[in-house]
Amino acid sequence: MSAAVDSLASAVRKQEQGLLNCVHCGFCLPACPTYRRLGDEADSPRGRLYLMQAVVEGRLDPGAEAFQTHIGRCLGCRACEPVCPSGVEYGQLLELARQVGGNARRPPVFSRVLLRVFGTAWLARPAMFAGRVARATGLPALLTRIMAGRRPPKGARLAVAMLAASAPPPPLPSRTEDPPATVPRRLDAAKPTVGVLTGCVQAGLFARVNQATVRVLQANGYHVVSVPNQECCGALHAHGGDLEAARSLARRNIVAFEAARVDIVAMNASGCGAAMADYGSLLADDEAMASRARAFAGKVRDISQLLADRGPVPGGTVPLKVTYDAPCHLLHAQGVADPPSRVLDSIPGLEVVPLPGAAECCGGAGIYGLTNPRLGGWIGSDKVQSVLGTGASALVTGNPGCMMQIGAGLALTGAGIPVLHLVELLDESYRRGGLYGNAGG
Repeated sequence: MSAAVDSLASAVRKQEQGLLNCVHCGFCLPACPTYRRLGDEADSPRGRLYLMQAVVEGRLDPGAEAFQTHIGRCLGCRACEPVCPSGVEYGQLLELARQVGGNARRPPVFSRVLLRVFGTAWLARPAMFAGRVARATGLPALLTRIMAGRRPPKGARLAVAMLAASAPPPPLPSRTEDPPATVPRRLDAAKPTVGVLTGCVQAGLFARVNQATVRVLQANGYHVVSVPNQECCGALHAHGGDLEAARSLARRNIVAFEAARVDIVAMNASGCGAAMADYGSLLADDEAMASRARAFAGKVRDISQLLADRGPVPGGTVPLKVTYDAPCHLLHAQGVADPPSRVLDSIPGLEVVPLPGAAECCGGAGIYGLTNPRLGGWIGSDKVQSVLGTGASALVTGNPGCMMQIGAGLALTGAGIPVLHLVELLDESYRRGGLYGNAGG
């Protein structure tokens, strides 16, 4: 038995009591996007757990097509975890299963290249720069308009639509009767020191979101400091089964944020937030880093949590009808449900309409939308139709992958509905309210 299989076996043994307590209630079935569409027990969480158990017991080779196919089809959205009465930590088991599967059969070249790029700064930076240059030409947007209404694109064509969806949104509507400039309230408590994860895709394609994050945190009484030498969070690598690369990136991030002496690690990408909040488990067997990883994970907070904790400070009017989609790794993995709604409710003039199926994955799931375009596109198109059915003028979410996946889907319908990050909307409200000009933020 290989070391990877031993790791999976050890993890399953840790879950043994939960598995024994499982009454096969099937609560996970309606929560699972792949099972709901394919109707195959092997494409459900409990079905995949059976496959993992079979590998551990030696009844199934991890290179077998059944194991590779059904483990590979999982989005890793973790919607099964909150509904599981046995408390099975499915997400950790899935990552170990993918490590086992990847050792038995090398993943496709496309997946390996993507993970290599994101895990290496000297590759990621020029790749992101090339993406920004291409986006600035307007060609991705033009090609997306040409593809609109046609057969769902795959591969490079889908990547083009996602790149186009990462562009800054058009100017939002305004009113002439915006309230006069206000100044943020003075906070009696000492300002917590915050370090923001800049991320790889976030820094490369959504720098505006990082900049807005710093501004709104400062306006709400946080002291934001730069964190040199930080790396990719490792989420894509962990999801893809390359746990050693994920651990290496985690160690470097812990050292970088420790050196910056921050009280809080602020996240504006929920996939990254879930991964970093799990560093304690990821490095649990690393004697030199285990306690530091646990301490680090305890400091990880989503931007919506930090803003909701402080009110947030009210800004100017944004007369817009929006709907909110909950990123899976914020809602299911981190259990953050109310803070985003509280932030949206604080924005004057904003009308928020509920989104049917908001708790279901959009089909992006890291690089899943690119590596599994048929199933990812099917799930994504259902999300797009839900958005269109709300009559909203914009969609708000909190993860760059979701922004590109849903944004590409909306653009390919020709609807022209922009996708905004939650913090972008609050930032615009603050700009209209004059907070930055009077507060020096």
